[in-house]
Amino acid sequence: MKTHERAANLALAALSLAPLVVKVNPNVNVILTACLTVYVGCYRSVKPTPPAETMSKEHAMRFPLVGSAMLLSLFLLFKFLSKDLVNAVLTAYFFILGIVALSATLLPSIKRFLPKEWNDNLIVWRAPYFHSLSVEFTKSQIVASVPGFFFCMWYASKKHWLANNVLGIAFCIQGIEMLSLGSFKTGAILLAGLFVYDIFWVFFTPVMVSVAKSFDAPIKLLFPTADAARPFSMLGLGDIVIPGIFVALALRFDVSRGIKNRYFNSAFLGYTVGLTVTIIVMNWFQAAQPALLYIVPGVIGFVAVHCLWNGEVKQLLEFDESKAEAEEAGEEDQDDNKSKEDKKAD
Repeated sequence: MKTHERAANLALAALSLAPLVVKVNPNVNVILTACLTVYVGCYRSVKPTPPAETMSKEHAMRFPLVGSAMLLSLFLLFKFLSKDLVNAVLTAYFFILGIVALSATLLPSIKRFLPKEWNDNLIVWRAPYFHSLSVEFTKSQIVASVPGFFFCMWYASKKHWLANNVLGIAFCIQGIEMLSLGSFKTGAILLAGLFVYDIFWVFFTPVMVSVAKSFDAPIKLLFPTADAARPFSMLGLGDIVIPGIFVALALRFDVSRGIKNRYFNSAFLGYTVGLTVTIIVMNWFQAAQPALLYIVPGVIGFVAVHCLWNGEVKQLLEFDESKAEAEEAGEEDQDDNKSKEDKKAD
């Protein structure tokens, strides 16, 4: 981990704890926490191979429709069932997800202090009677899950805003680290669809705001305020993860070309500006705002202007992580074959 990455991690941890001891302006807290989370997640996504899950264009097109169906389903559940019952089920669900997300987030830091074989040797557990169902893990992952388990116990019992935020940040970092858009075309399709999705559900229906207020689970970050009537400001995790995976793609594009943070800087700046405008408009009108209305034009707009200025529109639109990986693998195979032939010749 490089110095700037370590500094970002420490700053994010300090900022999360700061409201416990000092008064922090919630607007500043929202912007800094979201930006630091995106920054950390982006750099964690830079690996020898692309992130594990890659989104196709078809999935990107369907995503707003699937998201709308899930949002409306939750709205109806809260409307017709007991809110306590729904939140109890969701708490159990997020208890398991929280352990997984926290252990995965802590693992890189913990691995350095454990024996190498604990990190490398896989343990395979097969379910009794259902032998086709199996889970692979390492001893390091078991060690990392211990603090995650106790932390989630605290969250389930107290529902403290800090516990909620730590879990939410872990979900965001893992989402940005593990998900890939594959190409900028797919990213533009996804962001454009969710741009419309966010506007519709916030401005034209009460569904989004109602679910956000009723949903007692770490799907949003909570920022303490001094207003007794409105004790917390909120930011949905989707407003961090969705643009975050686009910013992460820009960083990996730079890395693949051996360029230092050219398009990452413009995408990250676009995200920061978009989020800042969201906060300004929200305070001006004193009403909930669809954050993607401002973030999506910021992220896509800044990258588009930058690549037009550099005359690299074609290279950016043709970039595909899966093809880039295949080409690198092919080059490595050719180098291996060449070295073998040289040895035979000798």
